[in-house]
Amino acid sequence: MSGHTLALPESALEGLSDKSKSCILNLEKYCVEADHPDLSHYPQTKLAGVLVLLYEQDGELRVLLTTRSKQLRTHAGQTALPGGKKDVGDVDLIATAYREAHEEVSLPLPPHAAIHTLGTLAPVISLHRLLVTPVVALLTQPSLLTSLKAHEGEVSHIFSHPLEALLDPELVRKEKLVEWGSEDWPYAQSELHNTSDNVIEMLGGTTYRMHRFRSSASPVKGLTSDILIKTADIAYGRPPNYERYAPGQLMLIKDVVHALQNHESSTVRSQ
Repeated sequence: MSGHTLALPESALEGLSDKSKSCILNLEKYCVEADHPDLSHYPQTKLAGVLVLLYEQDGELRVLLTTRSKQLRTHAGQTALPGGKKDVGDVDLIATAYREAHEEVSLPLPPHAAIHTLGTLAPVISLHRLLVTPVVALLTQPSLLTSLKAHEGEVSHIFSHPLEALLDPELVRKEKLVEWGSEDWPYAQSELHNTSDNVIEMLGGTTYRMHRFRSSASPVKGLTSDILIKTADIAYGRPPNYERYAPGQLMLIKDVVHALQNHESSTVRSQ
């Protein structure tokens, strides 16, 4: 058993600001009512889970993030949500996300009185063709964060970011940000939020918009930023104050999977 429960007790909301409480309830409602895709037909070696762990500090929701070790073969030095590929012993992708968070930053495994699973969001596709399922959870005892420890060789830094700043980057100004123009934020033309549009051949030649957000550590970008923009959109009930998608960008997971399948089929035929 993974030890998680999807029933959020009323006590979990005690002490939260009205704004944070509304956000958590919005996320819980979405997770319960969302039409979750059947992943049983998808190769199990291509499934992954990441943990979107939210907690309140000074009346606002923050999300736990890591900077990946520069020793890793893929995405070295990049910002990530705790998580990884599904193991044979994982009963589901919620278990995957918690196991990986435990291995990477020593987050206690469920069941735990201070960690409450809200549910899962729609999966997203990584550039390595992993189908990544975000698992959203609420931490009601932020003091637990002081006991977290980065796993040497996997994680070089543990930090957090205000969730609402994914919708309005200006909100991050109150943070102690990395230096503008430094290795961690080299985008000279963009102070807080940077984007670039790229044509992705494996998605049928459609355009993908990469978002990058300045933080107190490494930039929040790519798949991680996509997941957090979606999480914030649901939580706060409003879209971001910038153009989220590139013209013609595939937005639905079924369209992304279909484009990938077409690309793989055409690649096989051309061999």
